[in-house]
Amino acid sequence: MSESPKSTLRADLTSGLVVFLVALPLCLGIAQASRPDGSDAPPYAAGLLAGIIGGLVVGAISKSQTSVSGPAAGLTAVVAAQIAELGSFEAFLFAVILAGVMQITLGVLQAGAIAAFFPTSVIKGLLAAIGVILILKQIPHLFGHDADAEGEMSLLQPDGQNTFSELWETLGDLHPGASLVGVSTLVLLFFWERSKRLKGSPLPAPLIVVMIGGLLVTLFGALADSETLGQAWKIGPSHLVQVPVAESLSDAKSFFARPEFSVWNNPTLYVAALTIALVASLETLLNLEAVDRLDPQQRISPPNRELIAQGAGNITAGFLGGLPVTAVIVRGSVNIMSGGQTRLSTIFHGILLLLAVALFPSLINRIPLACLAAILIHTGVKLASPALFRHMWREGLSQFVPFVITIVAIVGTDLLKGVIFGLAVSVLFILYSQLMHPLRQIEEKHVAGKVLRIELPGQVTFLNRASLTRALDSVPRDGHVLIDARLSEYIDPDVMGLLHDFERVTAPARGVHLSLSGFKDRYPLDNRIQYVDFSTREVQEKLRPADVIEILREGNERFCTGQQLSRDLRRQRDATAGGQFPLAIVLACIDSRVPVEMVFDLGVGDVFVARIAGNVTSERVLGSIEFACAVAGAKLVLVMGHSSCGAVTSSLDLHLSGRKPSEATPCHNLDSLVASIQEAIPAIDVSRADQWTPEEKKAAVNAVAIENVLRTVQSVKNGSPTVAAMAERGDIAVSGCFYDISSGKVDFL
Repeated sequence: MSESPKSTLRADLTSGLVVFLVALPLCLGIAQASRPDGSDAPPYAAGLLAGIIGGLVVGAISKSQTSVSGPAAGLTAVVAAQIAELGSFEAFLFAVILAGVMQITLGVLQAGAIAAFFPTSVIKGLLAAIGVILILKQIPHLFGHDADAEGEMSLLQPDGQNTFSELWETLGDLHPGASLVGVSTLVLLFFWERSKRLKGSPLPAPLIVVMIGGLLVTLFGALADSETLGQAWKIGPSHLVQVPVAESLSDAKSFFARPEFSVWNNPTLYVAALTIALVASLETLLNLEAVDRLDPQQRISPPNRELIAQGAGNITAGFLGGLPVTAVIVRGSVNIMSGGQTRLSTIFHGILLLLAVALFPSLINRIPLACLAAILIHTGVKLASPALFRHMWREGLSQFVPFVITIVAIVGTDLLKGVIFGLAVSVLFILYSQLMHPLRQIEEKHVAGKVLRIELPGQVTFLNRASLTRALDSVPRDGHVLIDARLSEYIDPDVMGLLHDFERVTAPARGVHLSLSGFKDRYPLDNRIQYVDFSTREVQEKLRPADVIEILREGNERFCTGQQLSRDLRRQRDATAGGQFPLAIVLACIDSRVPVEMVFDLGVGDVFVARIAGNVTSERVLGSIEFACAVAGAKLVLVMGHSSCGAVTSSLDLHLSGRKPSEATPCHNLDSLVASIQEAIPAIDVSRADQWTPEEKKAAVNAVAIENVLRTVQSVKNGSPTVAAMAERGDIAVSGCFYDISSGKVDFL
């Protein structure tokens, strides 16, 4: 990290305090929600112990700077079911210890790598779903309807209600005092966030909210007792945090439970341990990935180290009598949104949980659930913001549909089932894409004609068979098709059978020329190219000058759009070693920003290139041009200038200053070259040269460069009777072009 511990200490302490305030009622509520029907185990203390262990043990071992661990709502059903199966909470604790050992083993075996396979749409759906659940589940608590345990996140509740019926029940059970506390503190949180002055305050908004809530509890109680307000305004214990209070040492000992090791020979024990380990590990990896997405610094938490930390935490929880722990997205998101910078905030929240239980339970029990609900609703709105939905919609249906399905499924079931639904929908979109658009088809225009290149993906399965068949059927008679398997690591035998049949039977029957490239040695197909993608004698003789210009024009268009042809340069090198038959000779500047073959998307042996500063002509240059056309058979002489030419700029500056190159530079052989370029300067008006703006100067340089190209074209014709005669007969063309180094576009003059 770039920050020093001292620079992040205040932010971490503040964030740890906020996470503590949120985690406290969640620990208690999750403990209650984890009880099998008719049981009073696990005790409330088991949830608090899990929160403390998640902060102190997991926080100390984990390398995640953002994640916060503790008892998770997603495990309540698993915990209740396994306690019922094993017959006692103590036997369940033994299963938790074994689950911790399994998690450490998974971490050592690098099983955390599975986290890399969760799609972005599903992770964002997970975050948004948690936000929606927080809003829906906390609205009743905001208005004082506290029938459902805090921290219970399932759609179907233990009391027979569900998330939506609970909202309806709230309308008939509005507590005036709690409602005033909840609504006012929620408004304060949103106002605080939008006020720059308040946002910069050293005191965090959630702490102010809790302090205000505690004061209002005291005020309403006093006013109700004095009959200034009705008793309905009094906020009683059922609407407050309820931390267990130890009146004596024996009471404190009752907070702990010992695992029952005598059940070691019960097969159900190991099934329970495996279930806890797998579910807790998957939830941890999902939540870790999701919280990392929220991190403003975009740090990556090591998943294998996290599994080891979670395992150590669960071993500790099993020995002390706590619920199993996982990384919890609610706490992690609150941690990040409260400004947490390092894992010190996680550890500090664990310390505060310990102190609250050991030293200040009575004070903590003055905090109303309504103001904690306001904090969680505020967090939920951030997680499920409208901006996130708009962003996912813009990403397209393949992202938006799995995102929405994940949200609906998590809200309707639980975290793991919802993520599985989201993953399934993502896989369906992938399969659909494989069926409809699995192959990349590019129609390439080579110097000898068109070729359909079919680029196979990395993994070619039976799902690709139908689309590959359609692609091969679309090749016209006497057409050329290239099957490019350079990216393919695996090709299904069904697909290999299709290609083999096409090579041996279908292609010869239809007169299709089949080329193969990139097939590994283990496949029964030989790589070969049956089309010509470089200039040969036959190609050169067949083309006219206008055809060559069109080839160059199309090549430049591919260069500008980033759609260059795929070439096997090693094969072209070998094929052209015995002779060359270029289509053109290009007279270009020496500027390093003008790579002629790349600008026109050409291959080995396609053109001659003569380079000289300022693309001017001379006796030696004319000799090269004559050889290219009269001896080697080139069909085009192309003089190529370019924008922002250094030679033209220097020549113009020297002209305006009245100096020679030998006077202004240490060069002794530039005079004739500069003089040739300066012959193009009269084409522009230099009377206001001393007043030119940078843009006007640039335009003047380009105008001179274009005029210089036109003059060079004429010089080639005038200086070489051979070239002039060939041009007169139509055997060749002499033309000019201008290359824009900013856009990559070539304009033929």
